[in-house]
Amino acid sequence: MDISVIPIGNSKGIRLSKTILEKYNITDKVELILEQGYMILKSKSEPRSGWGNAFKSMRDRGDDQLLIQDVFEDEDLEEWT
Repeated sequence: MDISVIPIGNSKGIRLSKTILEKYNITDKVELILEQGYMILKSKSEPRSGWGNAFKSMRDRGDDQLLIQDVFEDEDLEEWT
């Protein structure tokens, strides 16, 4: 696929189609990887974005209960002291 390099102010850039942006889940940022003779654009994702708000909502609803006990009945804590 050929893409034109276009002027953007004092710099230059490329324009990606909506189809490419959607297919590769590109939103605000991409990671530029430089390898021997290649430039690779990779979608920049933040896998844990929004977790803080989700945990706060869980706490507010009372949904943040342990599913497994912290300490098991047969656990020997003396071993660690």
